[in-house]
Amino acid sequence: MTEEPPIRAAVLALVDAEGRLVEAGARLLELNDRAGGRIGAPIAVPPLARLVHLAQRLGVVVSRGIVVADGDDDMSVWVRAEPAPGGDFVRLAISGWHPRATWRSDGDAAARAQAFALSDADWTWETDAALRLTYAGARAAGAEADAADLIGQPFASVFALAEGAAGTLPILGALAMRTGFEDQPATLRQGGQAVLLSAIVRIDAGGGFAGLSGTARMVVPPAPAPERVAASDAQPAGPRLDDVFAARLDRALRRPLGRIIANAESIHAQSEGPLRQDYVSYAADIASAGRHLMALVDDLVDLQAVERPDFVVAPDAIDLADVARRAAGLLAVRAANARVRIDRPALDETLPASGDFRRALQILVNLVGNAVRYSPADAVVWVRASAQDGVAAIIVADQGKGIALADQARIFEKFERVDTAEPGGSGLGLYIARRLAQAMGGDITVDSAPGQGARFTFTLPAREG
Repeated sequence: MTEEPPIRAAVLALVDAEGRLVEAGARLLELNDRAGGRIGAPIAVPPLARLVHLAQRLGVVVSRGIVVADGDDDMSVWVRAEPAPGGDFVRLAISGWHPRATWRSDGDAAARAQAFALSDADWTWETDAALRLTYAGARAAGAEADAADLIGQPFASVFALAEGAAGTLPILGALAMRTGFEDQPATLRQGGQAVLLSAIVRIDAGGGFAGLSGTARMVVPPAPAPERVAASDAQPAGPRLDDVFAARLDRALRRPLGRIIANAESIHAQSEGPLRQDYVSYAADIASAGRHLMALVDDLVDLQAVERPDFVVAPDAIDLADVARRAAGLLAVRAANARVRIDRPALDETLPASGDFRRALQILVNLVGNAVRYSPADAVVWVRASAQDGVAAIIVADQGKGIALADQARIFEKFERVDTAEPGGSGLGLYIARRLAQAMGGDITVDSAPGQGARFTFTLPAREG
């Protein structure tokens, strides 16, 4: 392919409520025509069609980077899909048209930095702005699947991240500051291979975040030193039975469930063309059930971790108010679909605490997610920050039906739920959340009464700001 300079001006288009292309700029028309589409027919570029459908379904502006096939090559673009009030049509603005090959051109300073990092890399990967893999090396070394099986999967479902030498996750700082990172410890969820990740941040033509382009270097664990033990003290070699069970459960279920969810969502989005409405509804149900099972797998793997006698969480300096805002942001779409408003801490509000960022975020996503799930339509979930007597606290209050006093201790036990007839999780979320909070020197408590909603308080040790 003869590489062309990226197109800086946005290409505009209009799509009707049925997903048909009504009008489009010349560049998009060429791309759509080569994919077999035409004006008046459904968009023929699958990633673009899925994005339009998502914007229509959510009724909000969706902006993200995608990779589209352009003949035998790939093109990275940034798409802004804005649904009109009433859902009659969707306006598209497509910018940052960039052949993927030019991303690594010698004239790009970021590419030179990446080329240096590639010198001892075992394989490479890239993500879009939503942190879904858009590329993986010819074979993801150490994984039990070819690279094609990883494309489209969320970054977090491919890599299980661990803390670096400083007790932090290097990738979090990189995403916050839009800088690269090096030597992020991780484990491939498929196969369990330990790797070190490095990446540079990709920026679109408008200066926004467009994804990561990175490398993976396999880590070979040192052979354990032989130990002399008396015959009477000898123990069976190998990992603990519960470790083996959790690893096999994670490996056996996560990959097929990921495929089921991805295929069902693709069918539901009608990305390959219109379908009968009942088939579309079936696909939505299948995707929802798949996500429920995936969440159960996550819970069971977490359960195995928190119940180990040697489980510890390394404390770090975090801003608990910022963690609460991030948790609320992650659940904004779910709340909007349920017609629930999340009232989060103000942007200038801080709450210094000691804890693990990732685990604190996991806890608050669980608490806020539960509040949204059990809130009636048009209700408000309040997320408040408070500090007193050396304790930093986040209070999550809802307007749901409340929890009777007799059930308030039980909901923190394994596999327990107040009403098993209601749709919900596995009954492990609050148990795991409280174990994590206690491992960080904090706790989770509840204050509620039937008909009065519920108020959950997550505490951590406070620190000086």
